[in-house]
Amino acid sequence: MATKSGEAGSEDAGGGVPAAITIVIPAYGVTTMLADALDSVLAQDRGDWRAIVVDDGDARVAPYVEPYLADPRIRFLRTDNGGLPTARNRAIAVSDTPYVALLDGDDMLEPDFVSSMIAAIEASPRIGFATGDATFFGADRVGERFSSYCAQALPATLERVIRREFNIFGLTAMRREAIEGIGGFDTGLKSSEDLDAWIRLLAAGWELAYVPRPLARYRRREGQMSGNTPVMLRTAHAVMDKARRELAGRPEAAAAGEMCARIERDMAVEDAFARIAAGDSRAGVAELVRLGVDNRSPRWRRAMRLMRIAPFLAPLLLKIRERV
Repeated sequence: MATKSGEAGSEDAGGGVPAAITIVIPAYGVTTMLADALDSVLAQDRGDWRAIVVDDGDARVAPYVEPYLADPRIRFLRTDNGGLPTARNRAIAVSDTPYVALLDGDDMLEPDFVSSMIAAIEASPRIGFATGDATFFGADRVGERFSSYCAQALPATLERVIRREFNIFGLTAMRREAIEGIGGFDTGLKSSEDLDAWIRLLAAGWELAYVPRPLARYRRREGQMSGNTPVMLRTAHAVMDKARRELAGRPEAAAAGEMCARIERDMAVEDAFARIAAGDSRAGVAELVRLGVDNRSPRWRRAMRLMRIAPFLAPLLLKIRERV
C-alpha cells in the first residue's frame, strides 16, 4: 500500500537525486503574491522536490512564474479555468513522485515543511496524509496560530474531523496513491473540497499524521474565498450531506448528520443578517431571536437586547458582529 520516497519512477530533482514530492500550486488570481509562495519552496531544507504551478486559466500568472522556470524543478502548467479542485487534480495527474503537497499561490511554507511532512507520512505505511499548524500573516491575526481559531485536538479520527474537533490545515502532504485512490478532489465543489477529500481519505482507511508546530504561513486578505461565509456554509453543508450518505451504516454518519443540522442553523443566521443588511431589520432581528443567537459575548447580548427594543438600530449588529 505504501510507496517510499526515492523509488524509481520519480523524476530527477537535481544532482542525481530522485524527486520525492511534488508541490502543487494553483495560482489563479494571486499574481504578485506568487513570488512569496515560490520563494518559500526554494527555501526548503530538503531539495528533492518538484513544483507545478497551475494558472487555472489566469493569463496574468505567466510573467510572475517565468523568472522561476530556470530551476528545472519548477514546472508551469497552463490550463483553462476549471476551479481549484480541477487545478489540483490536473497537477497531481501529471506528477510522478510518491508524495504530493498542497500550497495555495498566496501562502507560504516554512523551510522544514517538506522534510517534516515526508517524515510524518513515512512513520507508518497506514498514514496517507499529514498536516501541521500554521501562522497567519497579512491583513489581520498576524503571528497568531491556526490552531488558536480552529481546534486541532488529537486523536484525528474520522468522526473528530467531521465534527471539526480536529481541523486539518489545508496545506497538507499526501501519498499520491492515496489521493488518486479516492478519485482526487471533487470538482463539483466550489470550496471545502479539501475537507471533502480528508473525510474520504479517512473513510478509505488511511490515517492522518499531525505535526504540532507551524509548518506554513496562511495569508489573510480581503475578498478571498475562505472569507465568503455564505458560499463556505453552502459547500460545507454539501460536504457533510455527502459524507452522511456515503457513510451510511457507519457510526460517523450520525456525526455528519448532526453537522448538517448545525450548518443549516448557521445558514439561517446568515440569512437573518442578509435581511438586516437589505433593510428588513424587524424580520432579521426576529429570526435571530428565534434562533437564539444572543449568547456569543456580553457585548453581543447587550446589542441583541437593544435590537429587540429598537429593530431600526439593527444595522449596528453587522458592525458589532465583525468584532466578536
